[in-house]
Amino acid sequence: MNYRYLGNSDLKVSVVGIGTWGMGGDFFGKVDDKQSIRAIQTAMEEGVNLIDTAPAYGDGHAEEVVGEAILGRREDVILATK
Repeated sequence: MNYRYLGNSDLKVSVVGIGTWGMGGDFFGKVDDKQSIRAIQTAMEEGVNLIDTAPAYGDGHAEEVVGEAILGRREDVILATK
């Protein structure tokens, strides 16, 4: 995985991130939370450390999924939220 510094900060982020809009379970239809969690964890295993989420995704459901996926590994990720 390649990484870059975010702007002038000391945050080193992966050039590939994972978005969680589809994991909210509302706009795109029903989703399997276990598959969503596994997708996030697999991305992390491959070096992805940038996770994009927002309270609007599934009325907060995507953020709950992210929380479960990164449990015990919060320091390994950079959360981008709007």
